[in-house]
Amino acid sequence: MMATKGNSGDNRSRSSMSVFIVAGLCCFFYILGAWQRSGFGKGDSIAVEITRQTDCSLLSTLNYETHHGIDEGPVKEFKPCPDHYIDYTPCQDQVRARTFPRDNMNYRERHCPREEQKLHCLIPAPKGYVTPFRWPQSRDYVPYANVPYRSLVVEKAIQNWIQYEGNVFKFPGGGTQFPHGADAYINELAAVIPMDNGIIRTVLDTGCGVASWGAYLFKKNVIAMSFAPRDSHEAQVQFALERGVPAVIGVLGTIKLPYPSRAFDMAHCSRCLIPWSGNGNVNKLESKLMVMMYNRPKEELEEEQRKIEETAKLLGWEKKHEKGEIAIWRKRLGFHHDPDPQPTMCDSRNVDDVWYKKMELCVTPSPETIVHDEDGDVAWKPYPERLNVLPSRISTGSVPGVSADTFQDDNKAWKKHVSAYKKTNKLLDTGRYRNIMDMNAGLGSFAAALDSPKLWVMNVMPTIAEKDTLGVIYERGLVGIYHDWCEAFSTYPSTYDLIHANGIFSLYKDKCDAEDILLEMDRILRPEGAAIIRDHMDVLAKVRKTVKGMRWKTKIVDHEDGPLVTEKVLFAVKQYWVADENNSTSTE
Repeated sequence: MMATKGNSGDNRSRSSMSVFIVAGLCCFFYILGAWQRSGFGKGDSIAVEITRQTDCSLLSTLNYETHHGIDEGPVKEFKPCPDHYIDYTPCQDQVRARTFPRDNMNYRERHCPREEQKLHCLIPAPKGYVTPFRWPQSRDYVPYANVPYRSLVVEKAIQNWIQYEGNVFKFPGGGTQFPHGADAYINELAAVIPMDNGIIRTVLDTGCGVASWGAYLFKKNVIAMSFAPRDSHEAQVQFALERGVPAVIGVLGTIKLPYPSRAFDMAHCSRCLIPWSGNGNVNKLESKLMVMMYNRPKEELEEEQRKIEETAKLLGWEKKHEKGEIAIWRKRLGFHHDPDPQPTMCDSRNVDDVWYKKMELCVTPSPETIVHDEDGDVAWKPYPERLNVLPSRISTGSVPGVSADTFQDDNKAWKKHVSAYKKTNKLLDTGRYRNIMDMNAGLGSFAAALDSPKLWVMNVMPTIAEKDTLGVIYERGLVGIYHDWCEAFSTYPSTYDLIHANGIFSLYKDKCDAEDILLEMDRILRPEGAAIIRDHMDVLAKVRKTVKGMRWKTKIVDHEDGPLVTEKVLFAVKQYWVADENNSTSTE
């Protein structure tokens, strides 16, 4: 009898266990199916990968949304823009540019559309678009379908910029001043400049072309912020980003560059067409760079060279090296210049207030708070050590409200956040995402936590942020830019693999329409690119509703400290779709 009772209890246990397993599997496959119900083919591949790799916390979060009965209501569908918008850059529109004066390159600067001129449709990727090659292969090869323009192949054939082979562009590493390759040119510079020990980390490359110089600098763990105008050299910045090199559309014209003072360890100008003798030398006097280099082609006029020499003297730069067509200048410590002529000093109270500010005929003074070592040189740590060392802007009290403790706490918090991100999107560490943008970068700790040779982060400092910490970001050996998210970013469509947005919609709540910001995120995000949006639940619910009409698949997860924290995280994947398709927007 006892044996019989025991068997009966075992049977009941096995039966209960079977019911539990079956119920669990049903729930799992129901959620898996809901995730993949897009019907857009290629766009699901990354979504499936994330679903396959996620842990139970993600599934419980979906239940959180269901149990709280979030009623999103009808979803607005965003239609595709016409196919000719595949390379649309709203603030550098070629047609609009023609209506502005050509003096001092004004027409090549940012001129954004008025509210009634804004597009409210989705910018398509080119027909046949494919996921870019992974770094470092992307440095040398770009799929033709992604940037379908061959004009540079013809225009720059002699200079060895770019070649077209089969269905890809090949980049031999040549440039205007180094047609035989960037490596040899960089090694020549490294014989004079400390480019191998981490002292030189952040570089500004003016008139970058297809950014071969910046691409090969990564070998030395040096990161270049490259910029070039949208001009007759079609898509040069787009090629740079497709190769996995930091770049923005920009020009030295009538307004200041969107970077803080003392941002760069070095600046590079390789026949960059700066009008040194024009505009009252205004372009040069605005420069705030520690090191300046320029290449001087043999055919350059002696008068132009004389103007460069005069400008350098006025700025207090000293020539450290000259060989052939290469001249290297160093910005002296403090400010030293000859008594005649006397330069005008800029107002030191607002040297980083540069957004849409006119160039000034003055020299930016070095702050008295700069820390020097025993030899009188600026005391900064080599990279990567400086990534986590307290920046001098904080230690000297130059950033109100940010202390050493604030910095350390921010570092710890973002290491924790990023660790949690990786549990949901396990592609973060694989090299799948090369070009990453942080829309509200703070102290740069998100980028610091992600630091890897597989990726780089464009740290964006919103112009309306309470604290301007972009200078801190550069001191850490990272790169970034000022920007107002009520306007379009200075980049081409489909140029970023992952976008991180921490509190950006709360920040701009009363400034501009969240729909416009999301449309801009969609424009610059690649097909099958990812977004991570961190904000309060009520904000994320509205964002989730909007992006449902933009062909994004989303999941909201709890804060890593638990469901009682009001801040949540939305993970999204932009589905694959391209121009010349029968495009319709899924709202499921």
